[in-house]
Amino acid sequence: MNDYGSDNKSAQQARSDAQKIAFAPIMFQAARAMRNLGILNALEINREKGMTIEETAKYCSLPVHGTKVLLEAGISLEIVYVKNDRFYLTKTGWFLLKDELTRVNMDFTHDVNYLGFFELEKSIINEKPEGLKIFGQWKTIYEALSELPENVQQSWFKFDHYYSDIAFPEVLPVVFGQNPANILDVGGNTGKFAVNCCNYDINVRVTILDLPGQLKKAEENIRQHGYESRIESRPANLLDSSKPFPYGYDAVWMSQFLDCFSPKDILHLLTRGRKALNDNGLLYILETYWDKQEHTAAIYSLHATSLYFVCMANGCSQMYHSENMIKLVDKAEMYVDKIIDNIGISHTLFVCKPKK
Repeated sequence: MNDYGSDNKSAQQARSDAQKIAFAPIMFQAARAMRNLGILNALEINREKGMTIEETAKYCSLPVHGTKVLLEAGISLEIVYVKNDRFYLTKTGWFLLKDELTRVNMDFTHDVNYLGFFELEKSIINEKPEGLKIFGQWKTIYEALSELPENVQQSWFKFDHYYSDIAFPEVLPVVFGQNPANILDVGGNTGKFAVNCCNYDINVRVTILDLPGQLKKAEENIRQHGYESRIESRPANLLDSSKPFPYGYDAVWMSQFLDCFSPKDILHLLTRGRKALNDNGLLYILETYWDKQEHTAAIYSLHATSLYFVCMANGCSQMYHSENMIKLVDKAEMYVDKIIDNIGISHTLFVCKPKK
């Protein structure tokens, strides 16, 4: 791993930043309340002249006192500013209100993670997703997805799909540049990639491997698009390394999938993926590696997502450094033949070939 970060702040700045961390959970809820209660929207609509506290409270049908403390918190959050006793929305406030990426991340943080993160320390020590117990007794969030509260499911899937959906149009020409007749989609989730493949190529056939609960959603999606004859779903416990994947595929696809597992399990999955390929087949890995990001905000988000994996998802995985994945590909008797960075928002595509 290369060098990252620095310690060049003054003591005063460092202490100030430490206070922001100390109160971050409270201020997060303040920002979310300002979004959900309509305060940010009111300031956006009245952006030219601004609004007083009383005007904002009346516009949003809220008590004056609660509006006052939220707006004042918004000053420290730098999502509003005050001029002549009138409040105005900042650029940061606009992104909290209007930016889909920010909304998806914020809802994922609140609905999926917030309550469970009280158990982060225990999760670190026990190497189990102790925070998941806030929703029920499951070993991983993946087997729980179909049974989680509706708002939690929605926020989880929106988070998962937002990143992958943007990446698919860029990766499909790469995959179909090899003219695959059949594709094995490992961890196919709700079947979105499989459907996209069938939309892209009228002849391709796709097999999805995933947990039974996930396949229910995939099968609904497949039926809606009329691809029952071209997309097959096979229930599988992907962590059971004694069960081989079906064989004879031109391409094995793993999208936002391997980050859900420990290095040991990733090695088993890659090995079974290699064995599923025909003689000239290729294995594709689409992931968001934190060292491959151009912006510090993306690195920050991925490091936070690693903590979600530890506390809520499975206790043992993370958003990996690309070197970690390359080493595992090598151990699985393959090599990364091509690396394509800057796909979608934050993805990298590895095109892997078996060693001869």
